[in-house]
Amino acid sequence: MEWTGIIIGAISFAAIGVFHPVVIKCEYYFGSRIWPLFLVGGAACCLISLTVSNIILSAALAVVGFAMLWSIGEIKKQEERVKKGWFPANPRRRP
Repeated sequence: MEWTGIIIGAISFAAIGVFHPVVIKCEYYFGSRIWPLFLVGGAACCLISLTVSNIILSAALAVVGFAMLWSIGEIKKQEERVKKGWFPANPRRRP
């Protein structure tokens, strides 16, 4: 029996589950100006995944990298959700 696909699927599920609240918290504390951190982190994870010979680790790095890259757009969308009142705005942060 081959478990690689199931493991990679679980890693994908976990990455999506982790980055959802990360995006919300990052937007709350830093606003959308944090997006370059996600760009650098995502690109780094994707590039490192190209050099790793272990298929599960390589796939995990790629999944996390693409989740970080996807989060760039989600941070922008989260900013709009806050403006609509769907999520609380940070009262200590200037707009």
